[in-house]
Amino acid sequence: MSLPIGRRPLLAGLAAALVAGSAEARPPFRLRKDPQPLLSPPILGEDGTTRDLEDFAGRVILLNIWATWCPPCREEMPTLDRLEARLGGGDFAVLPLCIDAEGIGRGRQFYDEIGLANLPLYWADPMRVQLALAFIGLPTTLLIDRESREIGRLRGPFVWDSEEAVEQIVAAF
Repeated sequence: MSLPIGRRPLLAGLAAALVAGSAEARPPFRLRKDPQPLLSPPILGEDGTTRDLEDFAGRVILLNIWATWCPPCREEMPTLDRLEARLGGGDFAVLPLCIDAEGIGRGRQFYDEIGLANLPLYWADPMRVQLALAFIGLPTTLLIDRESREIGRLRGPFVWDSEEAVEQIVAAF
């Protein structure tokens, strides 16, 4: 004799079987087979110099668009700091791009509050970043190759110093 199964338990069981593992158990990016050129907004450094993405060419870049008012951005920043400490150098750099309307000073205040020590700080006008990089939602992170082309994009937070993230980024060198 068969037992009747309710609709909700059946759907819950099916959904559970389809749910992937945790975000940390997979690489962050689906890598593009066709790297895309990027437009660049003017990027202001803490030293007052204005740059664009081409100024970072020659290294693989993890461009993280964030704001201090964004809770998921705030949570992932320490993992970006640890990633920069681990991999930053001649082949790779994290480029955290703050888009707070208050400017770069607000980003510096946040860095100081939570003790970020390894990340550089950059700022760009939110509207210019939106127009140039066509992102939806914060945080958004782009993996950029040595020729300043987008090879991956992730919307939402990630544990950037996880082994899966590190392995995928190192493979892009």
